[in-house]
Amino acid sequence: MSDVKITIIDREGEAHRVDAPTDMNMNLMEVIRSYELAAEGTIGICGGMAMCASCQCYILNFEHMLPEKGIEEEDMLDQAFFVEDNSRLSCQIPITEGLDGLEVRIAPASE
Repeated sequence: MSDVKITIIDREGEAHRVDAPTDMNMNLMEVIRSYELAAEGTIGICGGMAMCASCQCYILNFEHMLPEKGIEEEDMLDQAFFVEDNSRLSCQIPITEGLDGLEVRIAPASE
C-alpha cells in the first residue's frame, strides 16, 4: 500500500495531516469524507460526479501538479459560491503519488 501525506484545513481552520492511499483509486473528496473532516451531508452531495460544488476546496500548493479542470468542473465552479482562483472540486482530484505534500482548504458550505 502506498500513501501520500496531504494537509487538509477544515472549515473551522484546523489543519489535519492525513494519509491518502494511492492504490485505491480514491479522489480527494473521498479522503476528506473518510477522515470526517466536514459535517455529514455537507460535502460530496452528488457522490463525486461533478454535479454539485459541495466538495469545493482551495489548492494552497502544487496547483501545477493537478489534472486540468474538465468542462463539468468548470461549469460547476461557475455556479458555486466562494469561488477563488485556486478553487477546485475535490472529487475531480485523483490521489496520486505526485500529490505528496499537497495542502488544501475546504471551502465554506454554501448554506
